[in-house]
Amino acid sequence: MKNLTLLKKLCLANGISGDEKNIREIIINEIKEYATDITIDNLGNLIVYKKGKNTPKNKLMISAHMDEVGFIVTNITSDGYINFDEVGGIDRRVVLGTNVLINNKVNGVTSVKPVHLCSSDETTKIPSYTDMCIDIGANNREEAEKSVSLGDSITFESFYFENDYTIKSKALDDRLGCFIMIEMIKKELPYDMYFTFVVQEEVGLRGAKVAAYRVNPDYSIVLESTTAADVPEVSDSNQVCNVDDGAVIGFMDKYTIYDKGLINHCKKLSENKGIKLQFKRAVAGGNDAGIIHSTRNGVRTIAISIPCRYLHSQIGLISKSDIDDVYNLAESLAFDICGGNI
Repeated sequence: MKNLTLLKKLCLANGISGDEKNIREIIINEIKEYATDITIDNLGNLIVYKKGKNTPKNKLMISAHMDEVGFIVTNITSDGYINFDEVGGIDRRVVLGTNVLINNKVNGVTSVKPVHLCSSDETTKIPSYTDMCIDIGANNREEAEKSVSLGDSITFESFYFENDYTIKSKALDDRLGCFIMIEMIKKELPYDMYFTFVVQEEVGLRGAKVAAYRVNPDYSIVLESTTAADVPEVSDSNQVCNVDDGAVIGFMDKYTIYDKGLINHCKKLSENKGIKLQFKRAVAGGNDAGIIHSTRNGVRTIAISIPCRYLHSQIGLISKSDIDDVYNLAESLAFDICGGNI
């Protein structure tokens, strides 16, 4: 991938589960001149059909989710502080003291009791969300209500940093998958394909359920980000996958036992095309494959992921070379599925 300007735009845009409009609009603007048909369903999924040179032997759906993890406003106190809860799975340890953005316009910082006022137990305990608040600098409820309302979306406020080897940003899960699909849609394809940019993955794989039922594919490739734990103090056996070691596929997670034929074909593509490939060394987590593979009569499904450190936090880290491996593996597998070469 040479031009990553679009990835930066996607990552810095804000769109938690249930509030993906900003992301959807960016994607539509990028693909409208290349897609054959674009549909937005009642849940907010973006279902894209791209006409290729040939009719495929197998109907393929490539999918990625638009939403990111974040928070939602639950209350405004009399002192003007914001109470909140999580949207998606977030490690509370990464929430303390972070900069956040409410409703795409109001800056705030997550706040807890000062450490010098904490008991000895409190200094080592991770506070619950009920013990945290967001400080926007308001003096009272009335002042806060001028810019914040109950139910407003809250996102991590982050930056995008890129060097020759890595990218650091929020929302790489799963704007990277969206970016790769956009790049594929912009190309002339050898076969007709469906691309689904789905909503609400982080809160229960909800959009993928609706999209898969509508498209009714024979096969599906889910493009994702997955946790890389290759950091200090973690043994090799517990690192799950490693940044810069290539695309990641798993054998099983909490929701899916992946199609063995597709796994074996990925191995062959890796060997024949020099695509770096690694296998997820844990049965953990899950993604939209969990709902797609069990839709209607069943869908032969695989997830191809990029390894990402510090997933679901204010800042994640990925390798540029891994982007190329994920793209090349996904594209090669897609063409072979559509051509009946599986």
